[in-house]
Amino acid sequence: MNDWRLSWRALRVYLAHYRHAPLQAGAILLGIILAVTLLVGVKATNDNAINSYQHAGEALGQQASALLSSQTRNGKIDQQRYFAMRRAGIHALPVLSGDIDDANGKEWQITGSDVVAALAALGGNTEQPDATNHIDFTAIPLAKLLAGEPIILMSQSQFQALGFAQQTAPRLTLAGTQLTPIALPDSSNLGHRLFVDISIAQQLLQQPDKLSYIALYGEPDQLKQQLSNAGIAIDDLLLTLQDHGQALTDLTASFHLNLNAMALLAFLVGLFIAYNGVRYSLMKRQRLLIQLMQQGISRRAIMLSLLAELLLLVIVGAGIGFILALQLSQWLQPMVAMTLEQLYGATLLPGQWRWQWLAQGAGLTLIAALLACVPLYRSLSHGSLAQGGKRYLQTMQHHVIHRRLFKLGLLLLVLAALAYPFSQQHQQSLGLLGLLTLAIPLLLPQLLQWCLGLLVPLAKSGLWRYAVAESRELIAPLGLAMMALVLALCANIAMNSLVGSFDHTLRSWLNVRLHADIYLHPGEDRVAPIADYMQQHHPDVPRFYQWQASYYAKQDERGLGINLVGRDALSIAETTVFKQPSSTSAQHSAVEQVLAGNALFISEPLALKLQLSQGDKLALCADSQCQQRHSFTVAAIYFDYGNPKGEAVVSERTWQQLQLPPKPLGIAFGQVANVDALTQELQQQFDLNPAQIYSQQKIRTTAITMFNKTFSITLVLNTLTLLVAAIGLFSAVLMMTQSRQAPLAMLRALGVPQKQLWLMLLLQICLVVLLTCIIALPLGALLGFLLIHKVTLQAFGWTIPMLWDWVAYGRVVLLSLLCCIVAVLLPLYWQSRRSLVSSLQQEVL
Repeated sequence: MNDWRLSWRALRVYLAHYRHAPLQAGAILLGIILAVTLLVGVKATNDNAINSYQHAGEALGQQASALLSSQTRNGKIDQQRYFAMRRAGIHALPVLSGDIDDANGKEWQITGSDVVAALAALGGNTEQPDATNHIDFTAIPLAKLLAGEPIILMSQSQFQALGFAQQTAPRLTLAGTQLTPIALPDSSNLGHRLFVDISIAQQLLQQPDKLSYIALYGEPDQLKQQLSNAGIAIDDLLLTLQDHGQALTDLTASFHLNLNAMALLAFLVGLFIAYNGVRYSLMKRQRLLIQLMQQGISRRAIMLSLLAELLLLVIVGAGIGFILALQLSQWLQPMVAMTLEQLYGATLLPGQWRWQWLAQGAGLTLIAALLACVPLYRSLSHGSLAQGGKRYLQTMQHHVIHRRLFKLGLLLLVLAALAYPFSQQHQQSLGLLGLLTLAIPLLLPQLLQWCLGLLVPLAKSGLWRYAVAESRELIAPLGLAMMALVLALCANIAMNSLVGSFDHTLRSWLNVRLHADIYLHPGEDRVAPIADYMQQHHPDVPRFYQWQASYYAKQDERGLGINLVGRDALSIAETTVFKQPSSTSAQHSAVEQVLAGNALFISEPLALKLQLSQGDKLALCADSQCQQRHSFTVAAIYFDYGNPKGEAVVSERTWQQLQLPPKPLGIAFGQVANVDALTQELQQQFDLNPAQIYSQQKIRTTAITMFNKTFSITLVLNTLTLLVAAIGLFSAVLMMTQSRQAPLAMLRALGVPQKQLWLMLLLQICLVVLLTCIIALPLGALLGFLLIHKVTLQAFGWTIPMLWDWVAYGRVVLLSLLCCIVAVLLPLYWQSRRSLVSSLQQEVL
């Protein structure tokens, strides 16, 4: 009990000390706040996204039990099927969705449904709606919608994001129709979707009496029986049972895992900053602590008071960080939603915060802080009472510690090298990446010592050689900040390598893949008339066809959902970018096998998922149970950067043998002299919507924009991590420069001019930072190699040649040097305003 009372008194002394030295407490809190903010912010974003998969339903309605759709990917269903189901008493919801351009050429995705049926899809349970689906029915202008008024509904967040909140009478013109946007609460289950009544959607999309799919509610077995009893045949339709988001959760697992990895990296960088602050604070308080022990406060009480101080700082920092994390999540969620909706077709609902995130962030921070700080506390509290006049840093044996850290880093590198051949899943590769990430900062202090040791003989004798030699002594106080910086730099270099390499690879792939000048998706019934028209009026223009359907590939006695694509002979020969085989003659042979009808091409993601190679057998199935199988030889594996889902390509002949829908999904035209003129001609002749016609340039621009957005969220986190490291560097340099006021004042007293002294100090810090940046280049390249050739390949199935982006690397180096210069100039400016005598009287520990 006496120790607890004494520790409380010591804690009060620390609080009084922090009132006179707020920079020390601020440095510790800064690291904790940044660590918790990034960790909890990303966790909240991920958890909200995964929660959306499980609870997101139809627009304004609840999640369906099953979906009825066309066998072809973009096919439509006659709405008479829906009316027949309603007459039979089957609880169903019609949905029509599609893309449409506005007057400025901007593309919008709209969803149309029967409003009354959508509200009824809540199960008639408006009194007790689902906990995740609190819809304010009074906010829906039901009478206006039923009257056919051109109204478009969207969530409040989307309404504000589109800039309508500032307009008194907002209007949105689509396909020549003026729509009135109305905002509903974010809890209305709309997410980022734009909702209209189905009659308006059919008019805008020029799809009269057509539906994209029909959502069914109830027990799946009962639904099938009800459909059978009502005499409604669905053999020509695809019945997909909903899995409460499990498929999307599995599909996006690698995406969320990458975000978590970036968040943990940022968390680690933040902890480096916090630990650096703790060590600096203890260094400045060493004489105070020894004086407390000399006054009779036991070592145990000192230890307890230090732990209580750390606990208090973690609680305060985690609380502030949690508040900032919720704001960060609100900022990140639209970016994540855009990526997931475009790449995976997921719908994200507004996020909700949970107190568990605060507990998890604070708990993890406290555990990490205790593991890092307890050895430091023990070393300090068990020191000799007679060492009060000695400098604390000299007792830490930094050179010994740096050598030990270097050996540990080498051991981790060896473990990573040994595990490299055995990492066959992206989770294992991320673990490999983690080993390397831990090894990099451990190697840095000793590498900096060696580099500076090599530079000492090269420096000009006198003050400059002294400056370079003394820089080696700065490694200890700057070591943790440099560790955090090198981690952030390596992550930045790796991500810039990935994004730059991916952008170059995607552009090269699109140049081969997009062989036609115009692509049309006019609906299955219009393809043949358009082809006849082109044959009559433009016989010299080559025509290309494509068929597409949802199919299954056999995987462990069950079916894996894939996209089955049928192409004409010319498209197969000219637009396939082969991974295997690599020789031209072998590629010609593979094309002949596919055209003969006994082989197929599979995409790289599908080959990796099923572990197939060229020459293996693959069974295609019409249903998920794989009861009807058709075996084919894998003639080749092709690169596919357009779809993380598996895909297989067959010839037109094979498509007919499988008795798949004979009508093509779309038609394309090549060697068009005037693309704009032919586009306008087809629009006028067949009354086509602009959203149904795609030029090669439009597809290329859209594809590059969409897939760059896939990495946008990771780039943002990467930039935030670098910013956290820059703040840590600023904090460490600021504290170190302030602690050196007395030694610098001695140099001034010995006759060194102030400007020369400033230049020396600036040179020292910039030299250490520059060496850190140089060391980060090869280590960052190693991280990038693993990220590109292991993680991305295994997670997405995309082989990407690695390229260097020297401009991006130069930017991060300049940013680091700029932070360093600012961090040095500020305390030097403060010191210049003090008298020489005052600086000489500063405490030297």
